[in-house]
Amino acid sequence: MKNYIIDTHALLWFLRGDTKLSETAHQIILDGTLQKSVSIVSLWEISIKNRIGKLPLKNGVSDIFDAIETMGFGLLRFNRKCIETYDTLPLLHRDPFDGMIVATAMAEQMTVITTDESIQKYNVDWVW
Repeated sequence: MKNYIIDTHALLWFLRGDTKLSETAHQIILDGTLQKSVSIVSLWEISIKNRIGKLPLKNGVSDIFDAIETMGFGLLRFNRKCIETYDTLPLLHRDPFDGMIVATAMAEQMTVITTDESIQKYNVDWVW
């Protein structure tokens, strides 16, 4: 069975019911038989964007944590294995959050749910 890591934008689009989320991504996220997780890195990114006003959240990042728990998504830590994987990635772009999502997916053998072309450049399984 495939395990999925939901990229930050896909998580936000899903939670908001945004039509930018592809039908494939939407169906995978809703499928209760599949394992889906969110990286703590995504919550950190959302928190930063909230604090600087790029992504204003009424109740801060707490609502996102609650939604992840309610949906039954796993919460992935960025651990030593992820950092060591990150350290070996080619520098294809400069967004550290994307790199950390890729490293986590590689280290944990997961498929990334993403439309982000920067992530798709890496040797990582992805779906959209």
